Amino acid sequence: MTPVLHAPTQYPPRVGVYVCHCGTNIAGIVDVEAVSKFAASLTHVVIARHYSYMCSDPGQALIAEDILKQGLNRVIVASCTPNMHEGTFRKACADAGLNPFLFQMTNIREQCSWVTDDPIAATEKAEALVAAAVQRVGWQTPLETRQVGLKQSTLIVGGGIAGIEAALRLADSGKQVYLVEREPSIGGHMSRLYKTFPTLDCAA
Repeated sequence: MTPVLHAPTQYPPRVGVYVCHCGTNIAGIVDVEAVSKFAASLTHVVIARHYSYMCSDPGQALIAEDILKQGLNRVIVASCTPNMHEGTFRKACADAGLNPFLFQMTNIREQCSWVTDDPIAATEKAEALVAAAVQRVGWQTPLETRQVGLKQSTLIVGGGIAGIEAALRLADSGKQVYLVEREPSIGGHMSRLYKTFPTLDCAA
């Protein structure tokens, strides 16, 4: 049964889905062609493709070209972990004029092909993850990044040896430091010791 997308969007989603082979990292287990065909059948998916390396320059160019020619307003890449290439694909979308926060990435490498030797199970899970991504991306709205000024100051809670050392290091780097201690004096457990090894100096 094909999932139906219901999302409160200002305009109908036009979704592009791109399935990465990642060499044989994904395509060696997951049937990427079948995942691409499945994606093409989902509601609001305008185009679905599979490509050897989506993160490559030609792969990014393929996405950008489809955004312009197909009028895509949502993009999904099914590939590796977002920690590795989410920024790459967001930039590709932004370069093509699409708000980068209308991009969704789903991980079919670490969560599918790398965790099973069963091609059928891996492919079915990849399809489920892509369907979920299509559902999710329809709810996403354009966002914008902002820069705000920061005051270079630090609050350290606890005036033990660790707190004192952290305060000194931060102060030496030019930061304003506030050291807060609930006891009348700093030093923590260290201040209660008689002498310290190996110099036998007074701990206080």
